Parts: sequence; structure tokens; C-alpha cells
Amino acid sequence: MSKSIFSGLFVVLVFMVFSISAQPPQKQPTDPSTNPRKQKVESNRALIDWADLDVGPIITDTEKKAYKLLKTNAEREKFIEDFWNRRDPNPDTAENEYREEYYERIEYANEHFSSGVPGWKTDRGRMYVRWGKPDEVESHPSGGSYNEPGYSDAITTFPFEIWFYRHLDGPGDGVEIEFVDPTGTGEYRISRDPEDKNAFATVTGPRPAPLFQRQQDSALEKNILIGTLETPPRIRFPDLDRIVGSDTPVIDKNPLDFNVRVDYFRQSENSVLAAFTVQTENNDLKFAANGGLNTATVNIFGRITAVSNRRSGIFEDSVTTDATDEELAKLKAGQSAYQKLIALQPGVYKVDVVVRDVATGNTGVRTIGFSVPRYDNTKLSTSTLVLASSLRRTTNADIGGRFVVGNYKVMPNVSAVYKKGQDVGVYMQVYNAQIDQTTLRPAINVDYILRKDGKEVSRTREDWAGLSDSGQRLTLAHIVATTGLAAGDYEIAVSVRDSVGTQTVENQAKFTVTN
Repeated sequence: MSKSIFSGLFVVLVFMVFSISAQPPQKQPTDPSTNPRKQKVESNRALIDWADLDVGPIITDTEKKAYKLLKTNAEREKFIEDFWNRRDPNPDTAENEYREEYYERIEYANEHFSSGVPGWKTDRGRMYVRWGKPDEVESHPSGGSYNEPGYSDAITTFPFEIWFYRHLDGPGDGVEIEFVDPTGTGEYRISRDPEDKNAFATVTGPRPAPLFQRQQDSALEKNILIGTLETPPRIRFPDLDRIVGSDTPVIDKNPLDFNVRVDYFRQSENSVLAAFTVQTENNDLKFAANGGLNTATVNIFGRITAVSNRRSGIFEDSVTTDATDEELAKLKAGQSAYQKLIALQPGVYKVDVVVRDVATGNTGVRTIGFSVPRYDNTKLSTSTLVLASSLRRTTNADIGGRFVVGNYKVMPNVSAVYKKGQDVGVYMQVYNAQIDQTTLRPAINVDYILRKDGKEVSRTREDWAGLSDSGQRLTLAHIVATTGLAAGDYEIAVSVRDSVGTQTVENQAKFTVTN
């Protein structure tokens, strides 16, 4: 009996063990958010092809890769919205000026460059859509005899064009793009070799080496340039944009110091040209050896906001300063300056400016408020009185460059500190001087009054009886020599009296002379 009981107990225990071991393992609790998202793949051919067909010339590789990974139409539509917002120069207006200009360029390219394929897909169209209208075009629509610089003999060419841009962000200054139509069908192809336009190159062979050749005309340089031109214009400094308005805008241990100045020049009763000048001390920048030169580069970002908190404009650029080993010590004792001209309506604004030294990452931030004046067409008035470190008349080489105001190149000295022997440039525009009916010219008297400690040091009288250089605008440009001045603080006052309208206006500015 005991044996049967033991046997029965053994069977029960074996059954229990089997039952326990046969139960499936218990699952641990999991976070539902870590589960793969069930997502319905949506197909809309227009949206899927948007990156290739709509914005091919301007979308970056990173953006295109990200877009290709999207699965739903809602995600694609949100991406497209953000894509244009990132490029909107003035987000506070209803229009996106960048997007409108982009599609206007496509329309222009289709009207002017089509040749069996839509114009915006041709080489000329792609460059036009990406970089805009060239500053100059040299066109040879029939080809023919052509004397190329550097060669002694003329060649017979296919139809070709040369586009010239004074400056492109990325490719740089003085950019020339050559297009050749070797088939005579109107489809101009971008040239990668100086011989592309030579109609008889395949018959007579390549020409002898030129007597001289510009570096940019070599096949190597042409291909390097084309590689740069084929890169979409970058979205410039989004990291600096994020700094503006931040509660802790400067996170660097060594903030970069710089000065900002705003000057005003009348365009019309309701439009004023505001000149934003940023100046850094070269001694605060990091110079690194680069191709035989010592180079320092800073990135600059500025955002202009109206008193209503409406964004009124942005500017962003890179400024590079170069010096040889022999020039470096002298250069470090000076300054580097950048200027941006923006048309604004009269009113109250502020500008947030961020400057970053590329080599060190040192960053500085400045926020200044300013008021754009309203010019009354019935009153004698003036622009800002600008003290310049360099002041001269413009030449053809200055066209399209920075620091050009009217017919002068005016480089403001934002710190207003001059070393003894350094000339002080004084620049000012005068508006609404009345016309003398006997001479049909304005007649004004200008006094340049130099004061130190409130006492007059010198006075220079100038009788201005010339022609105005633009409508009712007169330009005053004067040099104050500091060679005979003692070190110290000075004030220059420019007093203008209209002999016809019997109105007087005076502007002052302060500067310092050091030994």
C-alpha cells in the first residue's frame, strides 16, 4: 500500500514539474513608445518627385536624403513648408520672397533657354535658377572669328556665351562661366575646357600653348569652379541665428569683442538706406597659415527687428583678412570691417548682431536700438556724419563692392580712434538745398569746425556752388590731418548754411587721437 502511495505521489510530482516547465515565460512590461510605428506608406507622385523636379537646383544633399526617407504625404508637406521657411529672408511677411524669386527664375529660364528640354534643366537655366541673373553677359550667338586673350591667332568658334558674376557666395569673386553650343541647336553646354568653343579643334588639333593664360582659364580651374557652382547655395549660419534672442546668447569662455555702427542716407521720403558696419580688432582674431598667407575668418549674422517685433531684414556673411608674415604684426594692430546696406522705412528698430571667429569659435553678441529718420522734402537736412578710416572717390573696380556710398568709397572707423598721422575722413550728404535761380545751382556754405575740450582748434570754410550729384543731394568729403594735433579727444562739427533758403543745419562727431 505504501508502495502504491509513493508511486502515485511520484506521478503527481512529475506532472506538476512538467506543468510548471511547460508554461510560457512571463513577458516583462515594455514601453509602448519604443515599439515600431505602424505607418501606412502613402504614394503621391508629385510629392515624391518634389525634391528632384521642383527644387533640384537648390536642395542640399542632406535635405534630399532626409526627404527620401519620408513615408507619408503629411510628413512630406511639413518638410516642404520647413524647407521654404529656412530660406525665407523675411519670415514676418506673408510672402516668401526667396520662393517667389525662385519660381520667377524658373519661368525666365523656360522662356529663354529651352532647347528640346525645359529651359531650367539646361546648363544655362540651371545656373540662372541657382545663382540668378549674371552681372554681365558676353554673347556670340553666331560664333565666328574670335581672338582669345593670351593667343596670338584668332580661332573660329561655335556659338558661345560668357556669364560674369562680381560675387557669388561660395564660388567667390569675379566668377566667369562659359557656355558653348557645339551642335547649333541652341542648347548651350557649360564649358569644361578652353578648347570647347574651338570649332576646328578636332580637325587641326589643340592650339599651341598660349603666350599667357589666366589661372581661371585652365581646364583644372574650370572644373573646380564648376564643382562649386553645382553645389546648391548653402543655408548660411543657422547656428548664429539661433543665438540671437537666446537667454544665454554667448556660451564661449572668451567672447569676441566688436563694435557696431548704423548710418543713414536718404533714398526717398519713405525709404532710408541704413548702413550697418561691424568692426573687429584684428588682435582678437586667430590667424592661421593658409597657402603662404596668414588668414583669419569671422562669420557675421545680423537680424533687424522693428518696434512692432516684425522682422525687417537679415544679413550674414564671412569676412576674411589676409596678411603675409611681414605684414602680420602691422595688421594685428588694426581693425577689420564689414558693411551691409539695407533699405528701411522711417521708424524705431533694433539690430542683433553675432560675430564668430571661425578658428577659435569665440563669439560675441551685440543688440542696439536705433531710429531711422524721416526726411522732410521741404527742409534742409543731412545724412549721418561719418568719420572714416579711408575716404576716396570710387573707381570702376569699386562697383558692386562694399563701403560704396554715392560716388565715394567710405570705410567708417567705428571706434573713432586714430593714430597720430592717420587722416580722419569726414563724409556727409546734404539734402534739399535750394537752387539759386541766377546760377541754377545750389549755393551753400560749409564750415568744418574742429574743437578740443570745447575750444575751437581750427575752422575751414568751403563754398559749395557746384552741381548736385543726384537730384537734390550734395556730397561733402573732407580730410582732417592729425599730424599736427596733440593726443586727446576731439569733436568735428560740420555746419551747412543754405544761402538761398536761409536754413542752417549742423552735425557733430567725436574722435580720439593717440600717439
